[in-house]
Amino acid sequence: MSFSAEWLALREPVDHGSTSEKLRAEVAQAFAHNDPLRIVDMGCGSGSNLRGLAPSLPQNQHWTLVDWDAALLAHAREALTQWAESSNADGQTLVLEKAGKHLRVNFLQADLARHVEHALDIGVDLVTAAAFFDLVSEDWIEAFAKAMAARKLPLYTVLTYDGFERWSPAHPADAAMNAAFHAHQRSDKGFGPAAGPAAAGALARAFAQQGYGVQCESSPWNITPADGDLLAELARGAANAVRETGLVDSADIDSWLAARMSAQTCLIGHEDVFARP
Repeated sequence: MSFSAEWLALREPVDHGSTSEKLRAEVAQAFAHNDPLRIVDMGCGSGSNLRGLAPSLPQNQHWTLVDWDAALLAHAREALTQWAESSNADGQTLVLEKAGKHLRVNFLQADLARHVEHALDIGVDLVTAAAFFDLVSEDWIEAFAKAMAARKLPLYTVLTYDGFERWSPAHPADAAMNAAFHAHQRSDKGFGPAAGPAAAGALARAFAQQGYGVQCESSPWNITPADGDLLAELARGAANAVRETGLVDSADIDSWLAARMSAQTCLIGHEDVFARP
């Protein structure tokens, strides 16, 4: 599945502010002497993960951004060009300068559901992803961990949804809405029945079974009206997902959504994971 560039842009500031600083520092320390550092970002969307992580990595970085959505890859190229202090093209490679970092960025359209090896066999030191693994199946995660272990590659992934949600003020339909949303999260997103809220735990188990050292840290979204339209868009997206399940009465969904348009806060749980062979 794919997401709109508008939604990805709306969530980016909260994404960057929510990732675990402790775990990001661990990653920075682990790769401080890999210069240049070769990174593959899976399910890259608009390139947000690069923009969030690049400041913590060595001066010279070679990124490959991987997605199946050609339009999002094109948008990522444009967004990164606007984000950088300077940019130019070296063939198909985008060359960026930003805050003292020199970045060479390539873009790979690949079907990660079937051919994840295409992203792992291009010469890489670190595999990354953001808000990705809750969309894939537990079987896919297990196979991915085996493919990573065969190549002795480390993984750093952020913002995997863990199922916890707390809206304020509370609403009588919160529990039913959350349960139905989780059912929708577990539907097939193109990788088999999605792990949804179980994804972070599945990742940790799969990599531990391959002999990896695994570190996990919480990275919750704490959203308020100060975050602009994100609160409202999040509520509308959740309501639409629940409608598709047919598990909650339409009137209850409408009541919940109306209340959420003036919500004070929303806390949504995520996990960051760093797995090293």
